[in-house]
Amino acid sequence: FWLIYTDVKNAEGPFKDTHNYLVTAPSITGPWSEPVYLNASGFDPSLFHDDDGRKWLTNQLWEFRKGKNRFAGIMLQEYSVAERKLIGPARNIFAGSPIGVTEGPHIYKLNGWYYLLTAEGGTGWRHAVTLARSRSLVGPYEIQPHNPVLTSKDRNDLTLQKAGHASIVQAGDGQWYMVHLCSRPVGENRRCILGRETAIQKVQWTPDGWLELACGGNGPQVETPAPNLPAHPWPAKPAMDDFDGGKLDIDFQTLRIPADESWLTLRRRPGWLRLFGRESLSSRHRQSLVARRVQSLRCQASTCVEFEPEIFQQMAGLVGIYNMKLWHYLAVSRDEKLGKCLQVYSCDNGKFEPLLDEPISIEGWRRVFLRARFDNERLTFFYAGGELPSGDKSAAVEKLNWKPIGPTLDATRLSDDYVQGWGFTGAFAGLCCQDLAGTRKPADFDFFKYESI
Repeated sequence: FWLIYTDVKNAEGPFKDTHNYLVTAPSITGPWSEPVYLNASGFDPSLFHDDDGRKWLTNQLWEFRKGKNRFAGIMLQEYSVAERKLIGPARNIFAGSPIGVTEGPHIYKLNGWYYLLTAEGGTGWRHAVTLARSRSLVGPYEIQPHNPVLTSKDRNDLTLQKAGHASIVQAGDGQWYMVHLCSRPVGENRRCILGRETAIQKVQWTPDGWLELACGGNGPQVETPAPNLPAHPWPAKPAMDDFDGGKLDIDFQTLRIPADESWLTLRRRPGWLRLFGRESLSSRHRQSLVARRVQSLRCQASTCVEFEPEIFQQMAGLVGIYNMKLWHYLAVSRDEKLGKCLQVYSCDNGKFEPLLDEPISIEGWRRVFLRARFDNERLTFFYAGGELPSGDKSAAVEKLNWKPIGPTLDATRLSDDYVQGWGFTGAFAGLCCQDLAGTRKPADFDFFKYESI
């Protein structure tokens, strides 16, 4: 198995510091090799395995000079397995179509043709898939006459928008399919809370050797014919993660760096996730935040936290977050008059605001249950007290006396389309803990329950 990826150190201004690496493994589950450094000339690397055994790297070429096309073409260079490095000349093999913003290259070989599939139009409303071909790997490449193969540009009637950046695969029954990025906007502002999603379309080869959607046209469809193969459904994951295992579930992600025992542990209190308070949700460095992607336009995330803040600078709770400047946060903290309390905070592209005129006192509560409910463009927080009866914890959580807290919030702020600057990830829901005094006050979380509703 071959995995190739980009480590982006900077994406602001005219420069893009993009380091491309390769790792390999005997199984998709690992163990993975140490990274092999490839290059940094651009992003979206892809490795083509030719039928003569040679391997070739393609990537987008980034141009920073004034007056030049930033997306300056698709580069090709040979990779030596024996030497574990790129060898030979780096060639610019494709400048792109008139659509522009050429990136995301993949090369396929079929019937003596080298097919170059690229993304164009930018990862937004003009996104598209372009196909070109050549008898020679190094080109020149001829663009498909009925290009683009796929796009939702100027098609507001389509459910799947921003369609582009694809790859193709031949199924076991011989049929061909294309997987691609897309987004599903919600609300009057047409914002995409779920970020870039993945869709699939059935495709077919024309008699003259070009690619087209099997449904006709070039607009993505919500449903596509399945191949004539046995079904292989993935087992449904339990909604409740009660943190009884020895490691975090694969759905959870941390900010920029892997979690370690210095700030996140499942061992200090078995059956609980402990976060040690660190920097604020606005920090780019040492946050104690663990979150999972919001995967449905209607879903909810729930948790239970035990936390005894001593000062107002100590907070812990449940957050809906896009990045350091866009989040909605239901936090347990401390007030000099009210004692232990709940407050709802919101950060709107860096503008921070508490949303309750006065925090809600929960002084004397040993634990508090928190919930965030996403309903298309709306986000509502809830809280509850008490103890869970023994038995099915997931079912017991639903029997709590949940009370709404704070105003109904704009969930579409947690979207690719609201963020100022580059944005592709969509919203996350997660757990966090802050100690702005630097004393590392811990918070213990009993479970995290995520479910579509």
